Amino acid sequence: MKRTGELAEADVGRLMLRYFVPAFIGVFVNALYNIVDRIFIGQGVGAEALSGISVIFPVMLIMMGFGMLIGIGGGVLVSINLGRRDLPRAEKILGTSFVMMLVVSVIIMITGFLVKNPMLRAFGATEQTFQYANDYLDIILLGVVFQVVGFSLNNIIRSEGSVRTAMYSMLISAGTNLVLDPIFIFGFGMGVKGAAWATVISMIVLTVWVLRHFRGSKSVIKLRRSNLNVDWPILGEITAIGMAPFAMQIAGSGVQGLLNKRLIEYGGDLAVGAMGIINSVGTLVIMTIVAINMASQPIIGFNFGARAADRVKDALRYSLISASIIAVSSFILIEAMPGVIVLLFNRDSAELYDLTIQGLRIYILAWPVVGFQVVAGNFFQSVGKAKISMFLTLLRQVLVLLPLLIFLPGTYGLNGIWASFPIADTVSSMIVAVFLVREWRRLDSLSS
Repeated sequence: MKRTGELAEADVGRLMLRYFVPAFIGVFVNALYNIVDRIFIGQGVGAEALSGISVIFPVMLIMMGFGMLIGIGGGVLVSINLGRRDLPRAEKILGTSFVMMLVVSVIIMITGFLVKNPMLRAFGATEQTFQYANDYLDIILLGVVFQVVGFSLNNIIRSEGSVRTAMYSMLISAGTNLVLDPIFIFGFGMGVKGAAWATVISMIVLTVWVLRHFRGSKSVIKLRRSNLNVDWPILGEITAIGMAPFAMQIAGSGVQGLLNKRLIEYGGDLAVGAMGIINSVGTLVIMTIVAINMASQPIIGFNFGARAADRVKDALRYSLISASIIAVSSFILIEAMPGVIVLLFNRDSAELYDLTIQGLRIYILAWPVVGFQVVAGNFFQSVGKAKISMFLTLLRQVLVLLPLLIFLPGTYGLNGIWASFPIADTVSSMIVAVFLVREWRRLDSLSS
């Protein structure tokens, strides 16, 4: 097969570049989902509405976490088994993954409606922002199946080497969202409900597209009816590998909930809105680095399965260098012109503007090392080393960042909240480096 042949033989640097471009376009437009919502709502509805949908961010992280549990876990297994030339097993992995996507989506929707009100309060909704958050979440929960299935299957498309198809998936979906947002928010006067419906419809479009791929002639692996069941040993492997990104999202949701509480305590609802803008800016940069991981994952996974240590090392080296260049460049750009970026989200509140500028400058202080941290952590996931990947994932969010958010604000107030992030990034990067150096030395034994 052409795609699996190039994973084994093509020049790694050129292959990385060819995979990165569509991956970058895909994740960039995917990041635009929430960012576009925030821009339109911030400009057209107001600062309180912006704070309201920022409260939803932890909930969206939970939904995305389940998509990662299945989509990334299944995707890594697909890559490794294609490297072993075991196509039937790769297709069984796809079938099991799809069934679990449907089951998990139903569980999320039912649970979400049952615990919605206390959950929103726990994540920082106040009397002023609760209704905005509630209106948005009601609609998002109705469409959660499309979010989980579309996101997860698109990741498996990328893992089989069909990176252009994965890119087209996100372009079509995000393009739909971009067109519908102003129509529903302004044209129909639906406000935050319009933003939510635009998101759900765009995810329906994505789901239809990815299902057509796996039933069509261009896919490497097929979604066959005979494989639409749960293979329990395969499910165990999917869960083990996908648990690290899942834990990252769940931990991130918990941290975000605590963060919202601390922000309200030390800065009020506008501080939550400021964090929403900062998260949007950070998402664009981090997702660019994630695109490098997406480009390298099928190469690393396939060649690890094929026991080609030199090609695994080459892909990792290119990833580390590229991610570091992006992280440093982004740091310089944002520190130089934060005001221009903040004005994209809201022009009416001078207080929101000042809060966001102050927070953003501190928040990104450790970005020069973030590229290394994200790529190095992802490497262990790509080679199926679930326990190490899990530890490194929880390291930043739970072991380092959480205590900082609890203790620093008491002494330094709002600045202590912003400073927690660069401190956590710096400490985590140093520990990740120790693990990566050790694993790099062990790769030589892969070919023996």
